[in-house]
Amino acid sequence: QVQLVESGGGLVQPGGSLRLSCAASGSIFSIGAMKWYRQAPGPQREWVASITGGITNYADSVKGRFTISRDNAKNTVYLEMNSLKPEDTAVYYCHAAIRNNDGLKYYWGQGTQVTVSS
Repeated sequence: QVQLVESGGGLVQPGGSLRLSCAASGSIFSIGAMKWYRQAPGPQREWVASITGGITNYADSVKGRFTISRDNAKNTVYLEMNSLKPEDTAVYYCHAAIRNNDGLKYYWGQGTQVTVSS
């Protein structure tokens, strides 16, 4: 059984910073792409950033403010968020492509709330 557990969300003032973490645990042979998504109230989940090997990509809305990184030894992905804006308020989810003895599967974390407000 594989689990992704996010942490680091909270309430922050506009212009502030937060660092999210997402740790994968369980039966893991290897982890491919790791991604962050977010979902504000409503049905749409928005892709935020991804990291595959050393290659990173970002949504235009967060480029220059957010940084995604990973620690392969810890099976953990991070999202450093700076210059936060009220429109960054959302539940943030991590997503990972994980290979184990069941083959390649895709997993979601449970989400962590980020609220940007004065």
